[in-house]
Amino acid sequence: MLSLKLFHVEESGATEVVPYLAEAEADVQGLVEAHMGTLLGVRFLASEYSTGPVHGGRIDSLGLDENGAPVIVEFKRGVDAGVINQGLFYLSWLVDHRAEFERLVRDRLGMTAASQVLWSGPRLICIAGDFTRYDVHAVREHRRSIDLVRYRLFGSDMLGLETVASVSGGMSVARRTSQQAGTRAAVDVQGMSMVELASAVDEALLGLGDGVKRIERKTYWAYQRLRNFACVCPPRRNKLLVYLKADPKGVALVPGFTRDVSGLGHHGTGDLEVQLRTPRDVERAQDLFRASYAVA
Repeated sequence: MLSLKLFHVEESGATEVVPYLAEAEADVQGLVEAHMGTLLGVRFLASEYSTGPVHGGRIDSLGLDENGAPVIVEFKRGVDAGVINQGLFYLSWLVDHRAEFERLVRDRLGMTAASQVLWSGPRLICIAGDFTRYDVHAVREHRRSIDLVRYRLFGSDMLGLETVASVSGGMSVARRTSQQAGTRAAVDVQGMSMVELASAVDEALLGLGDGVKRIERKTYWAYQRLRNFACVCPPRRNKLLVYLKADPKGVALVPGFTRDVSGLGHHGTGDLEVQLRTPRDVERAQDLFRASYAVA
């Protein structure tokens, strides 16, 4: 059950905005597909995508997330015990039809995006009116990246999304140690190496919530709730760069520590750059980490 209560507050008093379900599954699908980048951090590719005569199905929505991972989004108006199994069926089809998906990405997003598809972490996002405790248990038993997202409509123009469960499946996180160990970084003035500093940042970001996933690309590590909220570049000689989704305009920028990189090219996602050199910098950045996590 949805625990969030929304109120419209005026001088005369407060009135609860009662949540409700869409009249049809297609209504939810249309809303999300129209704003998929903002809502899910996913670039929309196709709707009602046919899996061909052999499989005989249609994938509700196909997309590509911020890190290049293929995404299947399945929608249900209310509670449906079959949504996870249906999504997993399509996810297996997708993995077996990589070339077809990459052609779709090339046609819609270009050659560069198609050449960078991250097949180590394909995702399934199920959006429904609600889920049962059995659904939540089931996703934790699968070696797939699955997000269960509850939706509600409020009034005439508000959509609420709440992550009920999020698992990273078989995506490896052990490679971080070998990658970091292979980086011979200088030791800072407080005696902590850049490798150790990166480990401290990793611990801080993963510790922000149970549903945080770490996705590893060659040029950065993304920390993801439903969308990316932080991207950490491999350690440099004397600093670690973290890019956050927190709005730079709402932050008191400090030269040498924080920078607005809106419109500037960099690895990963996020418009706020945080430069970390010492353990104290990691402590100073904690509020920024939390602010970015909150908006993901």
